[in-house]
Amino acid sequence: MFEKLKKNMRYISFRSMLLAVLALLLLLVVLFLPEPGGSAHGILVKKVVVLAAVLLFSAALYFLLIKPYRFLSAQNRRFTEGYITISELLESPVMYSASSENMLRQLEHQVQMTDAIDLSKRQAQYRALQNQINPHFLYNTLDGIRSEALLGGMDSLADMTEALATFFRYTISRTENLVTLEEELENCRIYFKIQQYRFGDRLRLEIVRDEEEWDQLRRVQIPKLTLQPVLENSIIHGTELRMGEGITRIVLERTLKRVVIRVQDNGAGIEEEKVRELNRKLSQGLQEPEDSTHGRQGGVALANVNNRIRLIFGDEYGIHVYSMEGQGTDVEISIPYTERKQGETML
Repeated sequence: MFEKLKKNMRYISFRSMLLAVLALLLLLVVLFLPEPGGSAHGILVKKVVVLAAVLLFSAALYFLLIKPYRFLSAQNRRFTEGYITISELLESPVMYSASSENMLRQLEHQVQMTDAIDLSKRQAQYRALQNQINPHFLYNTLDGIRSEALLGGMDSLADMTEALATFFRYTISRTENLVTLEEELENCRIYFKIQQYRFGDRLRLEIVRDEEEWDQLRRVQIPKLTLQPVLENSIIHGTELRMGEGITRIVLERTLKRVVIRVQDNGAGIEEEKVRELNRKLSQGLQEPEDSTHGRQGGVALANVNNRIRLIFGDEYGIHVYSMEGQGTDVEISIPYTERKQGETML
């Protein structure tokens, strides 16, 4: 009880109520004082009592309201000028109200999340800058290998080297957060071409789309490297584990406000309980543990793509997985229908 009273004493609203109660009590004391009966001593006593009541109320008014209000005004000014943080403001001995404290705590939470996002972006930019240190050395080396392969009559090696150089150029050199769906699909084709040198004819990629809508769909903005990690996940943890031909389909659909991309494979599939747990973590924006059914990198790759989509477009977009053990897996990617306008710069 004492702790609750002590906490409530922080709030100006509680102090105002306490002051009002004190004023009412003093008024009652004055009203119910006995009449002095005309004697000088009685009149003097009543005047002393009234004066004491006024002084007591004035002191309470100053210490309970005026002084705390000045203190809060000074703290607010120091906060807006950047001298103290929200945490220091919350540690003040007085507050405007409980709702004001809740608002500040929510603001502190939002600031912490923003700082965390900014830190992640800076770390990602730093890693990107590290990866871009003289990338022309890599391209020139691959071009040299391709030239030697052509001179030696090894056309397949030359084609593979060229595809690898193109893939690295898209992955490393481009710095935009968003690219067009057409560019992302082309990168998937290049990646798939590289994988075909490993798997041969048992690997097949199909892109299913409505040709009448393709002119609008191809300009839709999508986070860079959204589809390739999902496609890689589908091949390595689905198709590779299946005997016979492995078919991966990328199906494009559009509604009024969003684009749905389904990466489907006829691979090994996932157990029902694992699918349920994976979707739960994806819906909450959590990383999948490393011992997931999809292997060490599978769930992590899906979580990475899912979190980037949610970060850019909002929590109503992202990834959902459908799968049956032995029947294959569908990874559904949902993004808003936002076209890149002519001449518009990507984020």
